[in-house]
Amino acid sequence: MFTSLFSLFVIVVTIAGIAAGRYPHLRMNRATIALVGAATLAAIGAISSEQAYEALDLGTLMLLLAMMIINANLRIAGFFGLVAERILPRARSPRLLLLMVMVSAGLLSALFLNDTIVLVFTPLLLEIVLALGRNPIPYLMGLATAANIGSAGAITGNPQNMLIGASSGIPYLKFSMYLMPVAIIGLLCAWGILILVYRKEFTKVFDTFVPHREVRIYRPLLLKSAISVMVLLTLFVAGVEVPLAAIIAASLLLVTRRLRPERVFNEIDWSLLVLFSGLFVVTAAIETSGWGDSLFGLLLPLMDAGVLSITVVTAALSNIISNVPAILLFRPLVQQFSNPEQVWLILAMASTFAGNLTLLGSIANLIVAETARRRRVTLSFTEYLKAGVPITLLTLLIGVVWFTLLF
Repeated sequence: MFTSLFSLFVIVVTIAGIAAGRYPHLRMNRATIALVGAATLAAIGAISSEQAYEALDLGTLMLLLAMMIINANLRIAGFFGLVAERILPRARSPRLLLLMVMVSAGLLSALFLNDTIVLVFTPLLLEIVLALGRNPIPYLMGLATAANIGSAGAITGNPQNMLIGASSGIPYLKFSMYLMPVAIIGLLCAWGILILVYRKEFTKVFDTFVPHREVRIYRPLLLKSAISVMVLLTLFVAGVEVPLAAIIAASLLLVTRRLRPERVFNEIDWSLLVLFSGLFVVTAAIETSGWGDSLFGLLLPLMDAGVLSITVVTAALSNIISNVPAILLFRPLVQQFSNPEQVWLILAMASTFAGNLTLLGSIANLIVAETARRRRVTLSFTEYLKAGVPITLLTLLIGVVWFTLLF
C-alpha cells in the first residue's frame, strides 16, 4: 500500500513539475523532471525495467527525431527565411500583412512543426514590423496562435499530433482530411478576432512598404531538402507508416559530403526526446502501480457524452498539465470507446487549439514571447489573454461543430 501511495505522489509531483516547467530553487526543466520521475518510479518498483522499456513508444520517438532532422536541414538551407522573404514584403496593408503571417505560419506549421516555424519567423517578423514603426504585439499574437492552429492540420504539426498519429495508426492524408479544414477556418477566425481586438493598429495604413530582407540560401542543401520533403509526402500519400516514411526521408539528408553531422545534430531538440521518453514511463506507471482504473473511472464518464464533453475535458486537462501529458493519459482510455479513431481526431483538435488559451499554453507561445523579449518587446501574460481567450473559445467551438456534423 505504501509503494502504491508513494508512486501516486511521485506521478503527481512529476506531472505537476512538467506542467509548471520547473521546480522552485532547482535548475530542472521539463525533460529532467520527466527523467527523474521515471527513474524514481522504477527504483521504488512502481514499474519494472521490462515494463519501462516496453512503455517507450519508438514509433513516436522515431517520428520526432526524423522531423527534427528534416527541419534542421531546411533551416540551415534557409528555406523558412526564404518563404518569409518571398511572402511578407508583398503585403500592402496591416491586415494583409497579418493575414500573410498567419496563413504562411499556419500552413508551414502543419508540415514542419509549429515550434520550428515560430523560431524562424519571430525575428524576421519583428524586424519587419519594427522597421515599419508598427505595434508588434498583434502580429506576434497572430504568429503564435496561427502556428498552433495550423499545426492541428497534420500529424507532423506538433508533438501531440505525432503521438496521436503513432498511437492511432491513422494514415497521414486521412488525418489531414479531417483536421486541415477546421484548422483553416480557425486561422481565418483568429485573424478576424485580432483585427477586432487591435482595431487601432489595423485602421492605420503603412507609411512605407514592407522592407525586403536578404536571406542566405545554401542552394545545394535546399535542393536536397526539397527532394527529401517530396519523398516524404510521396510516402505519406502511398500510405507508408508515418514514422517509417519520416525516417526514410530524413535518412536521405544524412548522406552528405559537405554538411557535418554535428551541425545537424546541434539543431535537434534532444530535451524533447528525453521528455517524451520519461513521460512514456511515468504515464505507464499509472497503470502498473494500480491507479489506472481509478483514473479511467474518473475520466471516462466525463468524456462519454460526445464531442463537446471530450473537447472540454481535453482542453481543460491540456491547460492544467500540458497537452502532451494529457494525450498520454488519454491513450489507454481511448480504447474504451467504440469509435477510437474519432476520439483520437477530436483529441488532436482540442489539445492543439487549447494551447492558445494562455501564454503558457504551448512551447510555441513561449518561443515567440522570449524571442520578442530579447528585442525589448514585451508580450505579457495578461496582454496575451486579450486575444488568446476568444481565439481559443471560438476555435474550440468551431471544432465541436465540425466533428459533430461529421460524426
